Amino acid sequence: MPEHRHLSQLRVASEPHTENRSDFGIAATVRAVAYETVDCIVVGAGVVGLAVARALAMAGREVIVLEAHETIGTETSSRNSEIVHAGIYYPRGSNMARLCVQGRRMLYRYCDDRGVPYNKCGKLIVATTETETETLVSIKARAEANGVEGMRLLDAADATAIEPELSCTGALLSPATGIVDSHRLMVALRSDAEAAGTIIAFHSPMERGRVVDGGLEIDVGGGAPITLRAHLLVTSAGLHAPELARRIDGAIYDTLPTAYYAKGNYFRLSGASPFSRLIYPVPVPGGLGVHITVDLGGQARFGPDVEWIDEIGYAVDPSRGDGFYAAVRRYWPGLKDGALRPDFSGIRPKIVPPGAPAQDFTFHGPKRHHIPGLIHLFGIESPGLTASLAIGEHVLAMTRAS
Repeated sequence: MPEHRHLSQLRVASEPHTENRSDFGIAATVRAVAYETVDCIVVGAGVVGLAVARALAMAGREVIVLEAHETIGTETSSRNSEIVHAGIYYPRGSNMARLCVQGRRMLYRYCDDRGVPYNKCGKLIVATTETETETLVSIKARAEANGVEGMRLLDAADATAIEPELSCTGALLSPATGIVDSHRLMVALRSDAEAAGTIIAFHSPMERGRVVDGGLEIDVGGGAPITLRAHLLVTSAGLHAPELARRIDGAIYDTLPTAYYAKGNYFRLSGASPFSRLIYPVPVPGGLGVHITVDLGGQARFGPDVEWIDEIGYAVDPSRGDGFYAAVRRYWPGLKDGALRPDFSGIRPKIVPPGAPAQDFTFHGPKRHHIPGLIHLFGIESPGLTASLAIGEHVLAMTRAS
């Protein structure tokens, strides 16, 4: 008969990806032969999964996080521009609008409390035609309807007074926008979750699941496979969320979305940044256009563009930089030939195809699929990092309402 232990009796290596082991699966990470039942399982140790685990654990739930990779945040969470979004562009009343604004406020307070580096540098959305200048008025109205503070329209002279390298017909200033050290943020979230009793198991992919009496049964892969039963399962699997949801036998498949991949490529600037703020063009379909961000180290990078792909892959095609020059020179004509170098790419976990209306953060809980104890997170793209703490609280509220 296998030994069963309460979660509070288990121990976990604090940094399992640095241990000298050939296997880091859940049975190696968690010092137990098997479980009969656990309280909560969160699948995915990206910034959102960690925030969800933290919220559940700090509310008194016992939590295991299953992560297929060797450490936290290896996919979408580590492949983004680290921008703290204000909540400007999203439709009023949408999950994105509400959770971005709430999450941004929570995030700045959390960074102050936990010593996570950030820079509330602000950003300019710049227009380069009179038509775009008129569009800024509607962007400002949408932002204010979402509760974004401090938005201010600038004429060309005011914009170039604070960013002399700009060429524009007008701009919209968002002082609430900033940048954050996403890795330090995830380390802090992980620390909080583990301090509240969470166990994070690396190299532990969820293979399949089943709806059973009293909860869900999860087959965990890795070097030492194991089957767990849980009262609550939250999938926060980013790019893999729709496919993972389809692995749960007994779920209602006709309500599950389809995954689409919108790759964003970034190029870095050789030399010093000409700007102290983030510089965005007026948005384009599928994304926010090729913009300029400045990281905490002062390095400027450009991106992302929008490249729809069929399979996950992160190589940056240097030839895509040719299109960056033309896009950036619309508002920064001083960009020199040869100044851009391929940097990195990320993939937006879309659940709508190219040309479709913009997606929203999507949460499938028991009210949607009628399966107690099962919550799926779909389409958590930008501003997912900004909204992560608010998403954690939202998921916690879903567990209390079900």
